[in-house]
Amino acid sequence: MKFAFCNEMFGQEPFDQVASTMRALGYTGVEIAPFTLLPPTEAFDARQVPAARRREIRQQAEAAGLEVVGLHWLLAKTSGFYLTSPDGATRRATADYLKALVELCGELGGTLMVLGSPQQRNLLPGVGYNDAESYAAEILREVMPACAAHNVTIALEPLGPAEGNFMLTAKSGIQLAKLVDSPHCRLHLDVKAMSSQAEPIDVIIRESREWLAHFHVNDPNLLGPGMGHVEYGPILTALDEIGYSGWLSLEVFKYEPSPREIAEQSIEYLRKIEAAIANDG
Repeated sequence: MKFAFCNEMFGQEPFDQVASTMRALGYTGVEIAPFTLLPPTEAFDARQVPAARRREIRQQAEAAGLEVVGLHWLLAKTSGFYLTSPDGATRRATADYLKALVELCGELGGTLMVLGSPQQRNLLPGVGYNDAESYAAEILREVMPACAAHNVTIALEPLGPAEGNFMLTAKSGIQLAKLVDSPHCRLHLDVKAMSSQAEPIDVIIRESREWLAHFHVNDPNLLGPGMGHVEYGPILTALDEIGYSGWLSLEVFKYEPSPREIAEQSIEYLRKIEAAIANDG
């Protein structure tokens, strides 16, 4: 199994130091939140990330022995973009920005973009779910040629009801991907989000096998795998059974006792389960 981490958990720590630390712990991939590439601003715009900074991040990842998986938190901390807006100008602006992110992803060496960003996709007043889904599909279809040109896949991330009211289940994510109708639009699954669904997580994984492109590991308590109540044995077994060959990417939302300790405990826990599955096989 391939282990990656989401870099925003380290805040403003120098990327080269973070990359070296995480590689030493056994991680071989890094998933980047675009807003971490520049100093904090009121409204982030990925198009302002200089070419030199893009080259620097890619070179530092490679020097540490890490593969850049891609991007997530795509629309977080931005202004003027919205995935389910009824306003045509807003949809065009959002599509153009996602195209710019695809280019950024490719220049960093990544091949995958996780589309979560609940605050830029939740239903707006007066907009029904079907219309919102249609607006989102329109935007994503426009972005697909750029994805094909840069070999980037957009992985749609269902989130739980605590985060919003649009695309809350794997089935709804698959439905949107079907509307987009491109091999470059697939599904992302997140353990914390799936924990809010009625179906067991391993069942969701098996039902989503034809669409699954990426996977986040964490716990509903906002910490890492093995640090809460979710048992990962059935989860990793299901991923193994469906032949999932992508990343297990650590995304947490609490950083105590420290990002490094969380990363270390998480990968140790996952490796123990991986070894048990291999022994059983």
